[in-house]
Amino acid sequence: MGLFSKDIKTLDDLFVHTLQDIYYAEHQIKKALPDMMEKASDPQLKQAFKKHLGETEEQIKLVEKVFGLHGHKPKEVTCPAINGIIDEAQDITSDVADKKVLDAALIAAAQAVEHYEINRYGTLTAWAKQLGREDSAAILHQILEQEKATDVTLNGIAKSSVNTKAA
Repeated sequence: MGLFSKDIKTLDDLFVHTLQDIYYAEHQIKKALPDMMEKASDPQLKQAFKKHLGETEEQIKLVEKVFGLHGHKPKEVTCPAINGIIDEAQDITSDVADKKVLDAALIAAAQAVEHYEINRYGTLTAWAKQLGREDSAAILHQILEQEKATDVTLNGIAKSSVNTKAA
């Protein structure tokens, strides 16, 4: 089912499709984070990636719970946006030799991912509320808040040390 497919006729259809999209995205992020942890040289950044990997694993379970609450089995649909963000991150980070600059690039890449997730979870939360699914909305909002907190953490690491060292 494509985003503008005739299979999406209702807000409920769009909600499920977007849930499948973020489910795929979370799995791709889970695969990418260990490489990012390995490439990072800043101890705070390594720890932030490690923490977010654990959160991502939990978020996958929470998204699966939302599928169940909504009467669907968990299913992924390919998300070209997250694939592009991750591909770009891999391209950029493979081109950086200086470890300090690499840490800055890793943060920028991770924040691009976080901003995508913030967008998706914010939208899904609003749609769940519109559909009268407060149970799903509460779970999605919980994930949204985790994504926002991760973005704040990454921004703090960048501002407090990584960007200065990279300069």
